[in-house]
Amino acid sequence: MQHPVSDKQFLDKFNRFFRKAVNTYGLIPLGATVISGLSGGKDSLALLEQLADARYRKQLHHNVIAVHVRMQNISYQADVEYLSDFCKRLDVPFLIYDTSFDLESDHRKSPCFLCSWQRRKALFEVAKQHKSNIIALGHHQDDMIETLLMNMAFQGSIASMPPKLTMEKFDMKIIRPFALLTEADIQRYSDIKKFQPTIKNCPYEKGSFRAEIKKMVSQLAQLNPKVRSSIFAAMQNIKRDYLP
Repeated sequence: MQHPVSDKQFLDKFNRFFRKAVNTYGLIPLGATVISGLSGGKDSLALLEQLADARYRKQLHHNVIAVHVRMQNISYQADVEYLSDFCKRLDVPFLIYDTSFDLESDHRKSPCFLCSWQRRKALFEVAKQHKSNIIALGHHQDDMIETLLMNMAFQGSIASMPPKLTMEKFDMKIIRPFALLTEADIQRYSDIKKFQPTIKNCPYEKGSFRAEIKKMVSQLAQLNPKVRSSIFAAMQNIKRDYLP
């Protein structure tokens, strides 16, 4: 998506990119109930609004339930009243699920991994309670690119966040309808919509390598302004004959 365009033109394109991802990757079956993770950040707010709007306009035929997972032993603050009012405006049910994780239980995993996995399990539990097996998350194209580079640099694997991940062990599908949208796109969407920012006080956030990887991608963009789309395309253009 390119600037300069008016806010209306931008929102029209944003909606099209959202629907294109849903249709291209077959993310939402007819009549499905989608559990949308609502952290309170701009990504999750934009995602829920898009899911609700597509349902309202009958562009997609599905049900949506918003779930806010509170990690009791992490000081990550969200304005629950704001989230509740946001969901009421969209006519979407809003649920809160309290959970926690034990950092001492597995020293091999980072706090970020353990926290993320516990949140994922909470969403699975809510989905089962509502006879759903589709979890929608607000990850965007930049998240997918950064995850690919982190796995290559620190895990020795070529893996990322696919637009649709089927987890057969749990009978769940994780979908990412923002796969074709960048962080900058979502930031502009948030600015236009005037979303309330989330208060972040996670004590482990500064220890993550993701911020450094993000800087590296920005530096590469100075050499090639289309580097993000190139890396994203590379994930779908694996030339196995030229790999060990």
